[in-house]
Amino acid sequence: MPTPEKTSLNRIVAAGRDLLEADGPQGLTMQNVAERVGVRAPSLYKHVRNRAALLAAVAEATIDDLAARLESTDGSIEGLVRGYRQFAQAWPEGFRLMLSPDAPPEALARAAAPMLHASGQLVGERDALEAARLVTAWATGFIEMELIGAFRLGGDVDRAFEYGLAGIRRALADGPAGKPRGRHPAEGGPVRPQQDAPR
Repeated sequence: MPTPEKTSLNRIVAAGRDLLEADGPQGLTMQNVAERVGVRAPSLYKHVRNRAALLAAVAEATIDDLAARLESTDGSIEGLVRGYRQFAQAWPEGFRLMLSPDAPPEALARAAAPMLHASGQLVGERDALEAARLVTAWATGFIEMELIGAFRLGGDVDRAFEYGLAGIRRALADGPAGKPRGRHPAEGGPVRPQQDAPR
């Protein structure tokens, strides 16, 4: 009979995520993962061919975890961005790995879907990608500064985050010309989100 497997890809990835958070990228090695799951390093190669594949697998699992968290929010831009921040605070090294070239694009596309949908609801489908990129870029920059302790002027960082989030949403809702989206300017009646108000 074949020898039973002593580990699995899921266990390897879980160990990799834990090591990444504990020791940073330098601690995420094949040897360290093998020790964590209780096998010899050569046994890992049955599941991941090298460290690059290990990084990709850890990144994909991290992104899938983020996507699940985002899908559990109320689906609003505010809810999604708050969920994104909470995830980054819980998994700071994983958050950085998601932003690296090791992150699989198809996994990133899955995680981006809720924000694209929320942006489309707010600004219309034509501008949804641009809006989603704006929100994500602002949130990512704020979160990264927070994680590295770059906010050194005092004040309440949570308040600053909510202030920025409200400002971003207001800017998107107002549109590039400063006119509120979603209403006919003459009648005040609603129009479909994908339509532009007449100029």
